Amino acid sequence: MTKVNYGVRVRRLPPALLLPAVILGLSSGPIGGHVWASPADPPLAARRPAASAVPATTARAAETRQITDAAWDGGSQWRTGRKNGVRVRKGALVLAKPTRSRRTGGTTYDVGQWTSPWTSPGFSLTELIASWQAATPRNSWIEVRVRGRVNGVRSSWDILGRWAETTRWFRRTSVSGQGDDLADVAVDTWRVPGAGAATYQIQVRLMRRAGKNTASPSVDSLHAVATRLPSGTPATSKPGKAAKAGGITLAVPKYSQMIHTGHSPQYGGGGEAWCSPTSTAMVLGYYDSLPTPASYAWVGSGHTDPWVDAAALGTYDRDYEGAGNWPFNTAYAATLTDDAFVTRLASLRAAERYLAARIPLVVSISFGRGDLDGAPISSTAGHLLVIVGFTAGGDVVVNDPASSNRRGVRRTYDRAQFEAAWLDGSGGLTYVIHDDAHPLP
Repeated sequence: MTKVNYGVRVRRLPPALLLPAVILGLSSGPIGGHVWASPADPPLAARRPAASAVPATTARAAETRQITDAAWDGGSQWRTGRKNGVRVRKGALVLAKPTRSRRTGGTTYDVGQWTSPWTSPGFSLTELIASWQAATPRNSWIEVRVRGRVNGVRSSWDILGRWAETTRWFRRTSVSGQGDDLADVAVDTWRVPGAGAATYQIQVRLMRRAGKNTASPSVDSLHAVATRLPSGTPATSKPGKAAKAGGITLAVPKYSQMIHTGHSPQYGGGGEAWCSPTSTAMVLGYYDSLPTPASYAWVGSGHTDPWVDAAALGTYDRDYEGAGNWPFNTAYAATLTDDAFVTRLASLRAAERYLAARIPLVVSISFGRGDLDGAPISSTAGHLLVIVGFTAGGDVVVNDPASSNRRGVRRTYDRAQFEAAWLDGSGGLTYVIHDDAHPLP
């Protein structure tokens, strides 16, 4: 059997304050994406992280995982950037007096934009993933872009996503075919080959239909995780906070993506393609923040867990033709709970800090045949699941949506095997979704 894509895409920090992984508590080891070995998998390319241009020479050297988060959230932080046709209202960016317009899909939109200052992660980044918390009432949407400086040369702006909450007026999408100069975009990940980019700028554009429409999109927060990943896999991290406390398992509801096989073909067809929205829905269920019944009435009667179908609709990427776009999943989650963003963690010890704060994590893994004992699939080039706990010995308790039914969703994986599948497979890719009752550690 060949490896195929199983639906993958194989905080609150001060303004432009970039905290390296070691400061964020992310430096002590590995973590976790989706694609499995099955001829039924959709033909989507797996998204493994690009290897660092500087190869690790030893296992210990490979542990140096350069990860830096930046976030803009609130009036004082938005004021560090340049505003054109936008203003800050109640801590969020909204349209003011738009300075330009654009025509998209036969509709003319008023446009305003905010551009961050040039930002240095403290190393030459080879990948960057942006995520956001926003609202798009009526016929409005946002576009997130990035550019960088590579060997002193400024790249063009690359689009990381065009996003709207609903598909009534505008269909959210990534944009393929942007490899025109110094960088490229793999669905939602900005990649810079070779030496990498020393600095970058993030830009968010706010669009609303021109004319009498006064409803403005708003952007509550913008997050960027910059990384330079080693080419090797680090030594397995030692059990940390959650394990030392005797283990912990959070009461995250168990949903199977496989029971949705054949559902909603216009949104990926369920089953193998829905690991990401199913995982996102499980975490929303944990916070009692699932969408309202009205939002999934279209699914029809007789469907188990119809809110998973709603999550697939709410995260579907038109260009990617799937529901596995990472920031589209966190943006959807952020409309239902208090905060959500994409980051990368450097080890399971970092993940344990979140679990000790009672925050489950959605992570992306990949593994070959025989590399993850007890998994419901034999291999995958990218698969998402939820870390819900740790045993006293440090092994990883998960809700794996690849199970054929709810009963088999809860599983325990060997720490070393899981950490390698996560760090090696996606560079520690993680969705952090939480509410105000569960503050970040």
